[in-house]
Amino acid sequence: MSMDNTSHPDRPKRMAGVMEATMDVYEAVTSRRAVRGFKNDPVSRAVLERVLSAAAWSPSGSNIQPWNTYVLTGPPLVELKTSAIERVAHGDHWDERQYQMYPPVLKSPYGERRSAFGKERYSALGIAREDWEARQRAAIANWNCFGAPAALFCYIDRDLGWPQWADVGMYLQTVMLLLRAEGLHSCPQMAWSQVRETVAEVLSPPDGLILFCGMSIGYEDLTVSSARTGRAPLHETVTFVGG
Repeated sequence: MSMDNTSHPDRPKRMAGVMEATMDVYEAVTSRRAVRGFKNDPVSRAVLERVLSAAAWSPSGSNIQPWNTYVLTGPPLVELKTSAIERVAHGDHWDERQYQMYPPVLKSPYGERRSAFGKERYSALGIAREDWEARQRAAIANWNCFGAPAALFCYIDRDLGWPQWADVGMYLQTVMLLLRAEGLHSCPQMAWSQVRETVAEVLSPPDGLILFCGMSIGYEDLTVSSARTGRAPLHETVTFVGG
């Protein structure tokens, strides 16, 4: 497939495969966020290959590179979205997670941070805490990838350990920052692990792989209202020792 150099307003210009104007790494980090509203503008295969080729240089212990990545676009993604939405609409039970997303009890300050996130998220959508049906409708948007035209699904071998899960996290962060450098946004979604069997029907991953998360990828739809979740002040998470 030829490289897509069309003049999308959010797409950086390239000449002979080299980016003319790159995004500062600090800007990429601070502008990255979980976007939940995308345009249906297609994301070119060339851009996705460029991002994932560079992301392969992410660090991993002993260079074992524990990520197993699938990228869906076009009819296969439409098929998955349709199947997942129908499943949720029919009230089917979630698939049992293959990993624990959160401890049964989140001690302070983690529990408070999670509660604050939920409050901010649903307040931005105008959804009251007690409005369970509205919350469910908002959750269903996950299965439509928030309108994104591309999605990534990341698996890890079930026999690997916690350090390898950390490696996968670094890989996914690298992918998201490279997407920002391409003028794209993303939304990592562990929610897809709850319908992992539906995902497997489309992807047919080898036995022994665990679906960690999905990731919606595309150009942000600025007409969709969104609020950025804040971060804890530096002194709460960082301790400096020495000069």
